Amino acid sequence: MTQSVDNKITEHIKRRAKGRIYFSEDFAKIASAESVRKSLSVLVKKGILIRLTQGIYLYPKTDAEFGVLYPSVNDVCKAIAKRDKARIEPTGVFALHSLGLSTQIPVNVVYLTDGIPRKIKYGNKVIKFKKTAPKNLSMKGNVSSLTVAALKQLGKNNITPEVLQQIGSALKKESPVNIKHDAQLAPEWISKILLSLLNNSTDK
Repeated sequence: MTQSVDNKITEHIKRRAKGRIYFSEDFAKIASAESVRKSLSVLVKKGILIRLTQGIYLYPKTDAEFGVLYPSVNDVCKAIAKRDKARIEPTGVFALHSLGLSTQIPVNVVYLTDGIPRKIKYGNKVIKFKKTAPKNLSMKGNVSSLTVAALKQLGKNNITPEVLQQIGSALKKESPVNIKHDAQLAPEWISKILLSLLNNSTDK
């Protein structure tokens, strides 16, 4: 008996960890694009997968208290970038919010990319990928790149001791190698802040 496309896709995803993001193209070796599309719709109806947005699916991981653990905007964007073999970097208000420097939850999230410019709706947010030159996407650290974007958004004259304390705490999750690398690519005033915070943390 020939195994159905639904069963082949189900077997494929159940061999992998829950919480993983999938794209329609991930199942191209299993069946034609049209057959995969129909099967994914069936699996969404059965609750095996959750459709995050068009062509992007989640093999859900659940928590007893919080229910389905949805991936963050950043996780979804990283998955898209990996699929497209593109580089991305966050900008503006999203970076501030991610670092706990703002309680404002951005509806429009903008990433710079050297990939295809596009808009994607994810929940109540619109994610925009804005084309930029490859030289602007050379940062290595997740936290340090967020920090650079956040400081640019705040501006040189709005950096308070509280901001520096919050950023210093966040940067503890970043490797010193990445911080030093990314500091070299940042504007001079931001570079000085990054290196100063790094030196303060290593002196303790």
